[in-house]
Amino acid sequence: MSVLEVEGLRKAFRQVQALDGLSFAVEAGTVFGFLGPNGAGKTTTLRILAGLARPDSGSACVAGHPAGPASPARRLVGYLPEEPRFYTWMTATEFLRDYVAGLFGLKAEEARRRTNELLSLVGLQDAARRRIAGFSRGMRQRLGLAQALLNRPQVVLLDEPVSALDPAGRRDMLLLIEDLRRTTTVLMSTHILDDVERVCDSVGIIKDGRMVTVDERQALLDRYATPRIEIAFRAQPDRVAAWAEQVRRLPGIVSAVPDEALVRIQLGTDLAADQQVLAQAVASGMPVERFEHGRPKLEDVFLRLVGQAKEAA
Repeated sequence: MSVLEVEGLRKAFRQVQALDGLSFAVEAGTVFGFLGPNGAGKTTTLRILAGLARPDSGSACVAGHPAGPASPARRLVGYLPEEPRFYTWMTATEFLRDYVAGLFGLKAEEARRRTNELLSLVGLQDAARRRIAGFSRGMRQRLGLAQALLNRPQVVLLDEPVSALDPAGRRDMLLLIEDLRRTTTVLMSTHILDDVERVCDSVGIIKDGRMVTVDERQALLDRYATPRIEIAFRAQPDRVAAWAEQVRRLPGIVSAVPDEALVRIQLGTDLAADQQVLAQAVASGMPVERFEHGRPKLEDVFLRLVGQAKEAA
C-alpha cells in the first residue's frame, strides 16, 4: 500500500523548471532513496510533501491526504531539512519539550517522556541541557531528526540526513534510519550512494525534475549494473595508463579508468570479456598484484541512468 503518492508534479521558480511532471509512489514501511544531481528537484519535492510549498500543478498525497500548508497531512509528516534551523538560545530539551511538542499539542508528561526518549535515541542525552548555540553542525542534524520524529509521524522526510556527521555519527544515524521502517516510512534524499545501497529498500532517480526510474534497489542493480574488474599492477602509472588505453579498445569493454597503478574496468554484456582482459594483463609483462571482479554498485546505475537522461534531453 502506498503512503506517498506523487502524480504529475510541476513547479517553476521564474525561468527555472524545478519539477517537470514528476510521478512516483512510496510503499508504507519502507526506506525510499531519492537520488539525483544537484538541482534535480529533490528538495522542492520534499518541501511540497511537507506542506511547506505548493506545486504549480499535479498532486502530492500523504496517507490519502493532499499535501499542503493547511492539510491534515502536515501532522502525519516529520521533516528534516538539510540545514535545520533552531532557536539557539534554547536547550535541546526546551526546544523539543516546550516548543515542538507544543506545536503538536502534546500534554506535558507525554512531551517530557518523548523528549527524553528521542534525545537518547539520537545520542544527545548528555547535551540535553546545553544551549543549541553551542552545538556542532552534526549535533544540530541529530536534534533535527529528533524533532522530525517527535509526533510519531507516518512519514519521515530526510534531506541529506548524514551530510554533516563524522564517520561514527554517520554509521549510528544510518542504523537508526534503517530501524525506522518498523514504525514509519522514510523518504531519504541524499547524494551518498553507498548510504542508499546500505539502508534503502527502493530507489527513485530524478533528473531535471523528472523521474528517470523507480524500482527496488536490488532490481535496479540486477537490471542496470554491469560487471566490473579491478586490476592492480606493480608498475609505473604511465605504463599502466597506456595499457588501460589498449584495453578500452577491446570489444565488450565499456570503460577502463586508470588510477595510479590500479585500473577499474567496466564490462558490457559479453561474459567472455573478462578473459580477454586477463590475457591482456598477462601479455603486458607488468606484475599483477590483484585481479578481482567488483560487485555492481548503485553508483554505476546512477551514473548510467543520469547520463542516458542527459543524452536524451
